[in-house]
Amino acid sequence: MKTYLVNEEGYYGEFGGAYIPEILHRCVEDLKNTYLKVLQSADFKQEFDALLRDYVGRPSPLYLANRLSARYGCRIYLKREDLNHTGAHKINNTIGQILLARRMGKTRIIAETGAGQHGVATATVCALMDMKCIVYMGKTDVERQHVNVQKMKMLGAEVRPVTSGNMTLKDATNEAIRDWCCNPADTFYIIGSTVGPHPYPDMVARLQSVISEEIKKQLLEKEGRENPDYLIACVGGGSNAAGTIYHFVDNPEVQIVLAEAGGKGIDSGESAATIQLGRMGIIHGAKTLVMQSEDGQIEEPYSISAGLDYPGIGPFHANLSATKRALILAVDDQEALDAAFELTRLEGIIPALESAHALGALPKLSFKPTDVVVLTVSGRGDKDMDTYIDSMK
Repeated sequence: MKTYLVNEEGYYGEFGGAYIPEILHRCVEDLKNTYLKVLQSADFKQEFDALLRDYVGRPSPLYLANRLSARYGCRIYLKREDLNHTGAHKINNTIGQILLARRMGKTRIIAETGAGQHGVATATVCALMDMKCIVYMGKTDVERQHVNVQKMKMLGAEVRPVTSGNMTLKDATNEAIRDWCCNPADTFYIIGSTVGPHPYPDMVARLQSVISEEIKKQLLEKEGRENPDYLIACVGGGSNAAGTIYHFVDNPEVQIVLAEAGGKGIDSGESAATIQLGRMGIIHGAKTLVMQSEDGQIEEPYSISAGLDYPGIGPFHANLSATKRALILAVDDQEALDAAFELTRLEGIIPALESAHALGALPKLSFKPTDVVVLTVSGRGDKDMDTYIDSMK
């Protein structure tokens, strides 16, 4: 059977691999040789599952959104990752990676963050495990996500604002990689999405796959079937999307829909629709689709959502697009805002702007009354209230 998951060389079709400086070769090789042994070990699974249950609050609910369903003429279930401790799906991954870091004898944790959710999740698990934590965050994002910055500091993390480039997620990732190059021996880099050199895309997808594992069980209980007709998720780097589709990706009966950030429009010059605008290139250690100029310079993405303005895409999702396994839709800023307010007023749920892009895909699709749709609400909207308030003026 054809599989869309990673192969032994770290590739998804033609995308993936590990394109890294020599100084990081040993770190990445050690990680590659260790992660599967640890993730598949009984003691790791026991500790990981216990923390997800007792600390994060899993399983997250699968909620039948009745009024939203009536609006779109189908049965829409929301996978409520917004109800996790720290308010997003990111904590699933950071708990798994810090348990791995501890088993590898690392004492210093670094991370990058855009919207701040991954930074908060990393700072949270570092507080839990009593480990030093440094989070790199673009200065632009520091200013627009100030509540998350204060949370990270309260949790004991050092937040380092990055002033290169357009001072957002790409630039924060650049600085985190530079730090890792300078401190390879004691440092573990907790990457927040399915990006970076192999084995990160696969490792993050596996840790987030608890989402799709739960969807299968919950849907069987609620609908008498494990498989939905549609799975919908937003995609920036791609971690919540990878987790949502992991256990369904090889089943062709399930239609996968990924919503990327259209910004002010795909042709506006201010967009983060990487899959639709990108060309093959290398970014942060992986071969994937990259927004770039004619001469290969990385172009600055734009989105109203700080968590989606990344100029690359995880190699897992690049391959899903190239093989036509997933339908990729660009949702622009206004469509995402409209979708967020619609969910809030129909269901009393204020979503993160990232998740609002997934919701913004609903009007672009045609459903039958019998269709079962699962849409992942990857995070809650607390961090985005300033943007929502501004849009109401």
